[in-house]
Amino acid sequence: MFEVRKSLLMQFENREPLLNKNSKAIIVFFIAIVITSLILFKNIFFQSTFLLKNFGELSVDPAIAFKNNKPTFLEFYAEWCEVCKEMAPKVSALRDEYEKDINFVFLNVDNPKWGNYIKRFDVNGIPQVNLFDKKGNLKFTFIGKQEEKTIRESIANLEKETKSNEEVINAEVSVIKENKNNKFMPRSHG
Repeated sequence: MFEVRKSLLMQFENREPLLNKNSKAIIVFFIAIVITSLILFKNIFFQSTFLLKNFGELSVDPAIAFKNNKPTFLEFYAEWCEVCKEMAPKVSALRDEYEKDINFVFLNVDNPKWGNYIKRFDVNGIPQVNLFDKKGNLKFTFIGKQEEKTIRESIANLEKETKSNEEVINAEVSVIKENKNNKFMPRSHG
């Protein structure tokens, strides 16, 4: 009887390291899959955030944009804004397509430097896109998530004679709330 117990105990002891080895192998395999996925699909996971961070660097200075006799695409955005992130690839595609003919101005609402533009264009939700003709007249305002097709059609109609600004508001918008750290109402997510 003693030998049977000893034999069973030895079998159990031999199985425990085998289970630990299998568990470790499964964990290592899972981690390898996650890391590989992140590397292979990093553009999908991080593209929008990367694009938003670069919008400011790609931007034409607004003072120049309104004086160089070209139509202007002016977007107010924030890096934390989920709707802005969702629209970033579409906006980037528009910029790539039209950058020779249109000024693209991107103003981060969290930067106090742009406070006068935020007030001037009554920005209270983001993203907000304002389209101006080459004379600097505001023609279209889009607030919230927009279809690329809608913005493209508006760009095509920029030089047509229209009497007033057309405003398009979508329910998917990030609301701007007062932030006590800045005097001019910086943004928080709503």
